[in-house]
Amino acid sequence: MRPVIGIDVSKGESEGFILLERNKPYGKPFRFQHTHEEMNILLLKLQEVETLVGLRPVVVLESTGHYHLGIVAVLQKKGYEVITLNPLIPQRARKSKLRKVKTDAEDAKHLAELFYKEELQAAPSRPLEQDELRFLCRQHEMISHTYVQAQLNFQAILDQLFPLYSNIFGQLFSKTALEVLRKYPTPEHVLITSHGEMETIIRTHCNRSMSWASRKADAIICAAKNSLIVDYSPSQVRALLLMISLLMEYQNHLADLEQAIKIKATSIQGFDLLRSIPGIGDKLASSILAEIGDISSFPHAKKLVAFAGIDPSVFSSGKFAATKNRITKRGSSRLRRALYLAVLCGIRGAVRNENIRNFYDKKRLEGKPHRVALIACTNKLLHIIFAMLTKSVYYRPS
Repeated sequence: MRPVIGIDVSKGESEGFILLERNKPYGKPFRFQHTHEEMNILLLKLQEVETLVGLRPVVVLESTGHYHLGIVAVLQKKGYEVITLNPLIPQRARKSKLRKVKTDAEDAKHLAELFYKEELQAAPSRPLEQDELRFLCRQHEMISHTYVQAQLNFQAILDQLFPLYSNIFGQLFSKTALEVLRKYPTPEHVLITSHGEMETIIRTHCNRSMSWASRKADAIICAAKNSLIVDYSPSQVRALLLMISLLMEYQNHLADLEQAIKIKATSIQGFDLLRSIPGIGDKLASSILAEIGDISSFPHAKKLVAFAGIDPSVFSSGKFAATKNRITKRGSSRLRRALYLAVLCGIRGAVRNENIRNFYDKKRLEGKPHRVALIACTNKLLHIIFAMLTKSVYYRPS
């Protein structure tokens, strides 16, 4: 029976507990910081256990966002088998105990005991390329969310200073529209400027014709004349200029991330396969591939469906069996969202996925509500993706 060490991870430090075999602890619980020096002490303890038992110990810990990643990286680099558990597993097992004890030492002991009770197995480590792709995709998602919030703040300030400016350019957040507004943030700035100077500024920041720039200059001057005459505080103008700078910085960062994601994704097997599905472009293919990781870690499609959290919950007791079962939503929310968007694009987009569209129509004819039919299509699409990645084949409508 292999020895095991349970580690309860927290921010900056962790608690460890060692079992040489079932119900045979080795020493007392110990705490260590996430530093180079104390990680070496942990490695010495593991080597001591290996020398004593003759078997390399297994490490069991919970997934804790990002706090556990450094420990996992160090231990895997030294060749130790690391089992990362979904927090629901130890939480469920902890509720089966009669006594209610919640300490870091007890949690570490509980994780070590689970290794013998649950017959846990370590998931295969993700390739470095897929880890990098997942990190890039999640950074893109985070900055995109912040960018949207900045757009809303910018729009609120613009509505106070120059509300009619919003309708002049087809895309308010284009480089041309933002650069012109940076130069002329209020109607007063526009009215003291000549038509020729404004036309030159517009031409400087776009590749359009002179007549187009002239029409836009006329529209800006007309909007400035029709704007309400109010007293603008310098702080409002300063805030608008600051938001313009932030928006342009976000645009540059997002463009760099999208380029890096595309370069990284094209080097991973399966990217071109996913792009062959109608409704899935570069961005969705990268997100789906990054969240799934190594497809070989899923023995069958139902495991992948459960990982995405779109498997239906089951509830029955005695003679009662629930007929309305919601999806579990216990898996990757990012994967679930990417699949949902892929289904919407396949049903409504310019490039239709006829297979998914016909399946959606079938479910609607059966009386299923719109969202239920979409979730069924998401489930079907994930089965298709599993088959494609497993067999390394491109999408075929049949």
